[in-house]
Amino acid sequence: MSSDFTPPAGASAVRAEDAFDVSAVLSWLSTQGIELTLTDAPDAVVQFRGGASNLTYLLRCTSEGAPRNVVLRRPPHGTKAKSAHDMTREFTIQSHLAGAYPFVPNMVALCTDQSIIGSDFYVMDYIPGVILRKDLPPGWHLTPTEVRTLCMSALDRLIELHSIDPGALGLAELGRGPGYVARQVKGWSERYERAHTPNAPDYLEVREWLAAQQPQDSGACVIHNDFRFDNMVLNAAAPHKVLGILDWEMATVGDPLMDLGGSLAYWAEADDDEFFQSFRRQPTTAPGMLTRFEVVDYYAAATGRTITPQAWRFYEVFGLFRLAVIAQQIYYRFHHGQTTNPDYAAFLPAVTYLESRCQRIIAGNPT
Repeated sequence: MSSDFTPPAGASAVRAEDAFDVSAVLSWLSTQGIELTLTDAPDAVVQFRGGASNLTYLLRCTSEGAPRNVVLRRPPHGTKAKSAHDMTREFTIQSHLAGAYPFVPNMVALCTDQSIIGSDFYVMDYIPGVILRKDLPPGWHLTPTEVRTLCMSALDRLIELHSIDPGALGLAELGRGPGYVARQVKGWSERYERAHTPNAPDYLEVREWLAAQQPQDSGACVIHNDFRFDNMVLNAAAPHKVLGILDWEMATVGDPLMDLGGSLAYWAEADDDEFFQSFRRQPTTAPGMLTRFEVVDYYAAATGRTITPQAWRFYEVFGLFRLAVIAQQIYYRFHHGQTTNPDYAAFLPAVTYLESRCQRIIAGNPT
């Protein structure tokens, strides 16, 4: 393997608390007919830092003498919500989507024998490319027109996903029929209650408003539930070309507008307040990026939907509330000593801020 290999942005040495037995993984893969040999490079195994949920690692290997980099995904230690870290489900969804949606990584193997590394895990082929973080990478001198093209190309991948018939791919059983919106409002409210800590807000007003304002389902399709630039692999030579969509942990069959609302909860704009921009994780403030309302209009035009600002208000509040729940679940692990990662302490002020942001939208004040 080339000695000039550079670990992808966002990857670094494995944290001691997140280490696993790499030899045991390779031995298990061998029993499945997959022969991989770890290179002797000092950075042969690195951990991706981009997410705060499932743990993700890059393993630099060879197969029959040729380079073959793979990615391993496993749940975090001290997991409280097991259903949110279901490796079998995540592996199965991507395996079934592969024939109709060319942007899922190639699945290599799934292991449910927890004696190997202490948890379920799966391995997939690594997709080389660029994953956008807070800002556009150095050297990417894109014009506003090029940034807009990149943005619309990414949205097109979401629109294509929502056009897939779950039944045709054997994924219909992921859904539970009509009532998706109601189940989500109830379910995320209950998740917040379970993850609540004494120093966090109660979100009572927001939860009651969502329960009272929830619309009927707008449809049922395969949804990603975490569709963002930092879960997307782009072609370094042609940034508007999407090579892969990652992190299918929360994918299911559900309401497409709920998926869009969840995605836009992360969409900070250049004129948003300083705090909201402080935890921005994708370059949505770059000149040329669509605004949140432009994204909704673009999606509506492409799918033939009519989405009024008044109707969109529910999905915007729900998306922000769901983000707050995720942040609180992460903070819960830190609060109870299930992780020593100091970065997780910063999720509590985010939870507090998001409550006030939801309340402003409920009151009719634009964000």
